Amino acid sequence: MKISAIELYHVSVPLKRTFWPTWIPGYPQTHNNFTLIKLTTDDGIEGYSAGAALGVERQGLGDLIGGYLLGADPADIEGIQDLLKQAGILGWRNFWIEPACWDIIGKGLGKPVYEVLGGKARPIPVYCSTGEMHDPEQRVDELLAIKERGFKTAKLRVKNIELKDDIRHIEVVRKGIGDDFGLGVDANQGWLVSIVDKIPAWDLRRAIEFAKACHANDIGWLEEPLDSRDYAGNAALKAVSEVKISGAELNYGWDEIKIMFEKDCFDIYQPDATFAGGIAQVMRVIDACHANTREFSPHTWTNGIGFYVGWNLVLADDRNKLPLEYPLEEPSWVPEFREGIIAPVIPDSSAMLQPFTRPGLGFEIDKKLLGKYGKRFFKLTETRQKWKVIRQKGLKTALELKKRKESQ
Repeated sequence: MKISAIELYHVSVPLKRTFWPTWIPGYPQTHNNFTLIKLTTDDGIEGYSAGAALGVERQGLGDLIGGYLLGADPADIEGIQDLLKQAGILGWRNFWIEPACWDIIGKGLGKPVYEVLGGKARPIPVYCSTGEMHDPEQRVDELLAIKERGFKTAKLRVKNIELKDDIRHIEVVRKGIGDDFGLGVDANQGWLVSIVDKIPAWDLRRAIEFAKACHANDIGWLEEPLDSRDYAGNAALKAVSEVKISGAELNYGWDEIKIMFEKDCFDIYQPDATFAGGIAQVMRVIDACHANTREFSPHTWTNGIGFYVGWNLVLADDRNKLPLEYPLEEPSWVPEFREGIIAPVIPDSSAMLQPFTRPGLGFEIDKKLLGKYGKRFFKLTETRQKWKVIRQKGLKTALELKKRKESQ
């Protein structure tokens, strides 16, 4: 089996209401943008994956990865990982492409990816992961409504300039929501963005003080309170914190995350496979969590396809008891627009997701919606690749390259 065609799409799903993500303070997000990849094998199996985008910044991606992936065996995950790493020559993170190969593997075997990875179908609890920072009194009302819909846990965001205001935020919410509802807090300091609002970076002293406030207000975990590569700082915070510290969502795969285990940076590891090394490397993180008595809970704030990737990883780990992150910020970031070109993922009245059994990653692309919101900007087949090389290098050189490659 080999990859015989590569297609890339810009997908832009307009939101009905503007979304204000705390990870880019002051930035109005009006669309759910992502790059979609479709890999087709010589057996006719199609595999899909998606990478979060701000717009059309990956316009030249096809020219970069085409020569690496065309003709490669999608079932050779180690080889695919190596090729994607090589294709990062310009600094691009390409691991979000790797799940498309798992999609192909699962479909070829007639099994969901989580079964291929050793897991089995089971209901999964989810927690409501908010994405904006509202006035705490307003957030209380919103969470009380979420609680009525069966959710038992939610994650807050804090992004105030002053520490005292962040502390007041969690105090007001905890008092208003009551003691029988789980809360986590995300500081979004792992990769601080200040292109609009100038929000200060936290230092270890501020993180320690906020962690104390979290413990006093029965917060279950504190997420990304320091820069994601501040290994010493995160380890120092974890060593003194009485509340669980979590992170590693966007770190560059196992190469960086293994350092976090060596330094003992976190209680909970949260890599997102579309950023942090693909499915294969995140499985290594899961194994390391069990070996080191740590917990795993994937980051899923990307798009519907990215959510399915994380869902597969939780289902692959039968020992995982933590709820799965369910991105939801009504009325802007809701399932219809979060998923965009696949069917919305909706938990039941107990905030549980019933397992999917469709082979591959588990979703089906709605071709009508893809036609509405997507625009294909690249397609490469073996024939197109041959003509491209001939045009660029000349017939003689093209034939020499073909002969050299086939002799390897």
